[in-house]
Amino acid sequence: MPQALRVSFDAGMRRLASGPYGYGCSAPVKGDADRREATVSGVVVRYYISAAVLTVTVVRIVYV
Repeated sequence: MPQALRVSFDAGMRRLASGPYGYGCSAPVKGDADRREATVSGVVVRYYISAAVLTVTVVRIVYV
């Protein structure tokens, strides 16, 4: 990933981590509110939120 994109992506991921349910165009995957998908700096990110342990786990990042 080019450095400029990486800087933008990292900043977007910090915003996503601070509000994983409400980040921009975050949407539930298959109707499950805790399985989410968002586009961060043009990169599709799918993640799972576990409120019980206050953790966001990235499941898949697609960068082509």
